[in-house]
Amino acid sequence: MIKYVWLVPLFPLIGMTINGLFGIRFIKKKAHFIAVPALGLAWLTSILVFIDVLHGHVGEVTLWDWIVTPDVHVRVAFWVDQLTAVMLMVVTTLSFFIHVYSIGYMGEDPGYPRYFTYLNMFVFFMLILVLGSSYLLLFVGWEGVGLCSYLLIGFWYERESAWKAGMKAFITNRVGDAFFILGMFTLWYYLGSLDFKEVFEKAHMLSPEVVTIATLCLFAGATGKSAQIPLYVWLPDAMEGPTPVSALIHAATMVTSGVYMVARSNVLYNMAPLSLEVVAVIGCLTAFFAATIGTCQFDLKRVLAYSTVSQLGYMFLGCGVGAYAAGVFHLMTHAFFKGLLFLSAGAVMHAMSDVLDMRLMGNLKKYMPITAATFIVGGLALSGIPPFAGFWSKDEILHHTFTTGHYFLWFLGTFTAGLTAYYTFRAIFMTFFGKERIPEEIKHHLHEAPKVMTIPLIVLAIGAATVGFFGLKSASGESYFAVFLAPVMHHAHHAAEHVAEHHEVIPGSLLILISVLVGLSGIFIAYIVHLKKLLDPEKLLPKVWLLHRVLYRKWYVDEIYFALFIYRVLDLAYVCWKFDQFIIDGIVNGASWFARTLAAITRFCTEPFIVDGAVNGASYVVDLGARVLRRVQTGIVSNYMLFVAMGLFGLFSIYVFARIF
Repeated sequence: MIKYVWLVPLFPLIGMTINGLFGIRFIKKKAHFIAVPALGLAWLTSILVFIDVLHGHVGEVTLWDWIVTPDVHVRVAFWVDQLTAVMLMVVTTLSFFIHVYSIGYMGEDPGYPRYFTYLNMFVFFMLILVLGSSYLLLFVGWEGVGLCSYLLIGFWYERESAWKAGMKAFITNRVGDAFFILGMFTLWYYLGSLDFKEVFEKAHMLSPEVVTIATLCLFAGATGKSAQIPLYVWLPDAMEGPTPVSALIHAATMVTSGVYMVARSNVLYNMAPLSLEVVAVIGCLTAFFAATIGTCQFDLKRVLAYSTVSQLGYMFLGCGVGAYAAGVFHLMTHAFFKGLLFLSAGAVMHAMSDVLDMRLMGNLKKYMPITAATFIVGGLALSGIPPFAGFWSKDEILHHTFTTGHYFLWFLGTFTAGLTAYYTFRAIFMTFFGKERIPEEIKHHLHEAPKVMTIPLIVLAIGAATVGFFGLKSASGESYFAVFLAPVMHHAHHAAEHVAEHHEVIPGSLLILISVLVGLSGIFIAYIVHLKKLLDPEKLLPKVWLLHRVLYRKWYVDEIYFALFIYRVLDLAYVCWKFDQFIIDGIVNGASWFARTLAAITRFCTEPFIVDGAVNGASYVVDLGARVLRRVQTGIVSNYMLFVAMGLFGLFSIYVFARIF
């Protein structure tokens, strides 16, 4: 079945093309009849591919040659193995149910066909990313999901906040992508290939310095796509897009691409211990940093956004300590419970007339019992409470962190787990329990979401409660999930040595107990502060106002970035404008003045008829040239793009005719 894996991205590509060409004029409100079946077929094909991989069938599927020169041979090919199979299942499963949910959520939006076009395109590029057999094809999907994130975050472009958030995401990711390209160039220069198979086979030829530089550059690209310090700032603002888009970006697609890339490149990272340490430290610090911000936010979706940043940090922590399978396992479990939480928040937003301030909610379980139940299931999974999914994957990461000798990172990760449980149940108690604080104009039409929205919630809740059981230990002592990924993942040598050395310092069962108690403590603190009010937060606020202010303003990172980068770029633009105004224009105007002066002197000293004839003739030629150039240089970018397209078409036509004749 793996030879037909190309069907998986083909189906959303067809859906995107049909809705893109005919959606606005002909299909309109029936766009989901194209987009949803396209994802359904992709999902079913992914299941068949996964079953085939379970039976041991892996390999490469070559579609066509892409770039062929005497020195370069690049193919469009898909690589199917255990890691690919897991990512296909995660992406298509979550994307399918998000598409179904979108039918109810976006039903009244005038941009309905455009929305499903973008959504199908997003999934198509994500599938190219996870299926590509080379870093170059991975990069095509990498850039594609970046473009789609810009389109979807800024979907409601009439809002200033939406298009600004889209621009912020696009520009921030370009910073990371520049480093990613440098990493690819480094591998190409020293190995002469970007195909995964060739790169990993020849990796031993790289010096420690070169492989460290390459892996650090690749990880810098991952900090952009997967929202890690210092390039995480775009992700919380991505909330400006429709809620199903938030679920798609945060749960199953774009933000997981950096984790996938590091896990896929485990052969290279195992050769670069410094890079692994950087990955682990950045991941752990991001997890803690984002969790502290989440404790003081009042926008429900923004709390979940910072939770995503934090959980991505856990995934990188797992990869950084050499537990790649644990990091990918957390990617999978996180996809289910975070997708569930975002879609549940969307149901709340749908019922609350787009209000997301938790201070204006309370006791919503009375009006939305299904949404409340599913949100609580997702919250328990996110908090790492057994037997829900998040417990198994988070505990696996923390266990490997401790047994590899990263004691401080283990402590910080465990403390962050307590913060996670606190802010998650703070959101649950403020939203679904306690005293009603709902404005009267909203209360009269509070209702449960329609079935087309609640059924995906129930399915994802079942997933959030059960997929963690793949983390149960097999006879070998490894989890079933790790055993499945073993042919792809290779443990770092230094990590294996630490495990052997420190395995008996603290029994694994005690580490699990500590993790669970910390999570329960976070829930208990949220209970006594935000539900029982035994510690009234309004009375506590004056005592910790400075800390609260710093966390509420997100450590002032946005303000610092504006002061250091944005405003400085604007200053540079102002200087360039003045240089152009006074120097460039001054030279041109000075030349004009000199020519006029010279002409006047010549006219005075020479026969007027000769001079006037020459001047008039030159004037006519210049005027004619100006008229022609004015038609070409319109200042309209779309016209320039048309000229470029015409030029490319002309060159392609010349090439085709040359080959034929």
